[in-house]
Order: sequence, then structure tokens, then C-alpha cells
Amino acid sequence: MKRKIIYDIGLVLLMVLSTSCGGDNFNLPPLKETYSQNDKNPFGAFVLHHQLQQFYYNNSLQNVKAGFEYTWRDISDTASLYINISKNLFLTYEDLKAMLACVNKGNSIFISSENIDRQLLDTLGCKVSRPFFERSFTEMKYTAVQLSRDVFNDSLSYQYFYLPFISHFIKPGTTSSKVLGSNSTGANFILVTYGKGRFFLHLEPRAMSNYFLLQKENYKYLQHIFSVTAAVPEHIYWDDFYNKRSRRGDKSGNRGDLDVLLQYPSTAWAFWLLLVLTGLYIFFGGKRRQRIVETIPHSANTTLKFTETIGRLYLQQKDNRNIADKIITYLLEHIRNQYYLNTSHFSDEFIATLSRKTDNTKEGTEKLFQSITAIQQSAEVSDEQLLVLNQQVENFYKNKI
Repeated sequence: MKRKIIYDIGLVLLMVLSTSCGGDNFNLPPLKETYSQNDKNPFGAFVLHHQLQQFYYNNSLQNVKAGFEYTWRDISDTASLYINISKNLFLTYEDLKAMLACVNKGNSIFISSENIDRQLLDTLGCKVSRPFFERSFTEMKYTAVQLSRDVFNDSLSYQYFYLPFISHFIKPGTTSSKVLGSNSTGANFILVTYGKGRFFLHLEPRAMSNYFLLQKENYKYLQHIFSVTAAVPEHIYWDDFYNKRSRRGDKSGNRGDLDVLLQYPSTAWAFWLLLVLTGLYIFFGGKRRQRIVETIPHSANTTLKFTETIGRLYLQQKDNRNIADKIITYLLEHIRNQYYLNTSHFSDEFIATLSRKTDNTKEGTEKLFQSITAIQQSAEVSDEQLLVLNQQVENFYKNKI
């Protein structure tokens, strides 16, 4: 626990120094895994390429910048070594056939890749654990690889501080296969015999990087790994193609977009997760959905418009008496139906009871019925009388008199 705290503090200090010391002149190097022979960043392969030139001093490394299908067309070797260091190795069907034919002739192919083409692994009878989620959510720590003591006279553990080495073979090939190295989870470096030649399959390309090989005595790990290859191969080919791109192809020469997508563990997991979530959404969401109910428009209230139209008609005819009578008739009908009072006589008891039930004042109610009595007893109704009556009746309905 104390060691982990020290490591975390060290990383924080390193990040602080990278932003404060020297400004733009001091930055952390890029951590992209290129494995390019000219890349001197942590996960380039400059050190590896230089060491191989020293190791195979009788040969010169020939750079290959085309797919294996085209490389095999131009050579007819039977004892050469082809080296591929890449994060992902995805082959077309023609590349795969050419690679198998090359090894069958007696050549050797060394592959160090985090994601080796599934078709190649299936052909060789191998199965690899692809712990994408573990790798994505695992913290950095000291992690190590070892060589098989049955093959190498070496008991050292070669380690560095970074994301842990966890890729391993679940099924390391056929009976002709041999485990050459491992990490904490299982075998990660095997030899598979195919025809007259051999495949060397290594799942930890970061162990071939500049950063790893420059740690303490990790260069010995590299020396031991390539000591199992021929000391003087016919030719040595350094792949400079698959570490930059992947190609498509099936038996007809064209691989579908979905096949290419599923080659990458990260995108494959994302695709299948999206597919499952979509299925769950359709299954559960579909049950809760119902047919859209159309909005029923509210019935239009034409009473007010009708009343206004009739009112304008009477006003145009200047028939104030008729209008006043109808206002009084509607008011008295409202009182009978709403408050159950007899409206044949406007007595003091009637006015008191009505004012109490309507929350209007007794004085205001009394003035209203005085106006009604005056209009009923007069031969003609003036405009002023009609306006006063209408205002009193409106206030009565609103309980404001």
C-alpha cells in the first residue's frame, strides 16, 4: 500500500513538473504505440530495430511496406525470418494464405501483437484471451514477463511500470506448440510449428518497445527471445506495413465492414453491447408503448357569440325596453334556479336573504332591485337606465355590489 502511494505521488509530481518546468520545452513524450523503427518515443521500436541489426550482424534488415500477399510474390525464400511488431495485426484472406505458404516452405515468422488476426490463430489452433475491459480499467503498476525455464536458462523477471501484461493464450496451439514465455496470467509467447517452418507468437508488443527495453536488464529478454530463431537466416524482413494500417479481405478478396469492426476487441465489445441494449430497449420499451391517441378538440362555446350577436341586433334597433326585460328575465331565472328563492315579490326579507346567499351587500342588492322596479314601471327605458342596469347585474353575478 505504501509503495502504491509513493508511485502515485511520483506520477503526480511528474505531471506537475511537465506543466511547470520549462514551459513548452518540457512535456511528457507521446505514449502512442507506433512500434515504428524510427520512433524514439516510449512505445516506438527504435531500440528494438537497432538491437536486431546488432544481433543479426551477418544480415541487413529489409523493410517491407506492403501486405504479405505482395511480399510473398516477390520472394522464394526457404529459411528467412519475417518480423512483425504491431498493436494490431489484421490480415486479408490472401495475406493469410501467403503467410501460411511462406512458413510451410521453411521460413519463420515472428509476430508480437496485442491483437493477432483471429483467422490466423484459428488456423494454428490457438485461442487468445482478449481482456479489453480489464486492460481499460486497470491502474498502472509494476508488471513483468518471464521466459520458460525449460527452454531458456533464465530465471529473471523482466518488469516495468505501466499497464499490466495480461494478454495470454487460453489454448496454445496443437501438440507441436511449445510455450516459451509467460506473464502473471498465463503463456504469452509460444512457438507453433507449421509445415517446415515456425510461427513465433508473442502477445506483448510493449515488451518490444523502447521504454521496456531500456529498463535495467530488460535487453536480455530481447536477446533470449530471438535466440530461438536461426542464427543466420537467409534474409530478415522487418514489417513496416501492418503497424500502420489494417486491410480488408475474405475468400473473395473483400471483407465486410462488420467483419473489420469485429476484428478490434474494443469496437467489437462496443458493438455487441449496443446491440444488446437496443434489443432490451425494444423488448421492454415496446411493451410500454401504446397507440398514439389523437387529441380531441374542445367543443366550441358558441353561447357567448350568440348572445353578442343578439345584443348587437337589439342595439341596432334601439329596443332598450326589450333588452332590459330580457336582462331582468335572465337574472330572475338565475336567482330561482341557483338560490331557490321566489322572485314574484321584492320584499325586504327577499333582498336580505339574496344578499346573504350571494355574498353581496344588502345596500347594493336593494339598489339593483330598485332599478329593476323602476324600469318595469316606466313606459320607456333610456340608454342611461339600460347601462346602469347592465352594470349592476354584471356586478351582482361577480358578487361585487
